[in-house]
Amino acid sequence: MADVKKKLGIIGFGNMGSAIALGARVLFEVSVFDKDKQKLADSSGLKTETLLADLVSKADVVLLAVKPQDFDTLLNEIKPLIRGKLVISIAAGITTGYIEKILAGARVIRVMPNMAVKISASATGLVKGRQVTDEDLDFARELFNILGKVWPVEEEMIDSLTAISGSGPAYIFYDIEINKLDPLNVPINRKNEYVKRLKQAAVDLGFDSRMALELAVTTTASSVQLLIQTGNSPLELRKMITSAGGTTEAALKVLMGNGSWSEAAQAAKKRAQELSKRE
Repeated sequence: MADVKKKLGIIGFGNMGSAIALGARVLFEVSVFDKDKQKLADSSGLKTETLLADLVSKADVVLLAVKPQDFDTLLNEIKPLIRGKLVISIAAGITTGYIEKILAGARVIRVMPNMAVKISASATGLVKGRQVTDEDLDFARELFNILGKVWPVEEEMIDSLTAISGSGPAYIFYDIEINKLDPLNVPINRKNEYVKRLKQAAVDLGFDSRMALELAVTTTASSVQLLIQTGNSPLELRKMITSAGGTTEAALKVLMGNGSWSEAAQAAKKRAQELSKRE
């Protein structure tokens, strides 16, 4: 069991950072920083730091939740402050090796949660870096188990996982949207069809049948639950996870051209690889 006094510092208070912070405070002492102070205005009683250096120096574990385009600047800024701390990154496409190279001596875990982290039902992949200890892994598992289901994966499979659990909800939202289904009452046979399609897409990307099914079931169930719990429309939720030039956009272009979910997932994986910063 993780130490309840463990101090978790989260850099970035956007959609993912804020969802993780709100979930994590159940077990950990959480403080947050964002260079956009307006975002922190709605920090829901969480402890906030006005200086990045203060957050990093006080934290036992530092979680990086900034956009990939801001990542290099952030790494170089915190580099002198890390001193062998555990660093958890949720940045898409940035490998543990790349982070370790800049933050020499840091212990790095890379995680890929999905949008359902907002309702503590995320499908999350976890990759351990070279210096990570068993205690570090236990901490990361405990943190993300609060927020959903966790699968340890090898780093070479993380882009495939992103294409299924990360972009997969958008495939579901798009299908509900174009078929004008009731988002609050998706028929059971349609949900089963989503599981079938996602499982096949996952198998085609190299997952074994068991894990492909687990990913498909979790991603489908949490996507449907998001519609119910948030009250957002399928279009609104789809737009939330579709960044310009990102993996989900690449997949949706395939779907909008009448491609299969497997083809869409292949396009998402390819785009993730193109965006990747490797060692």
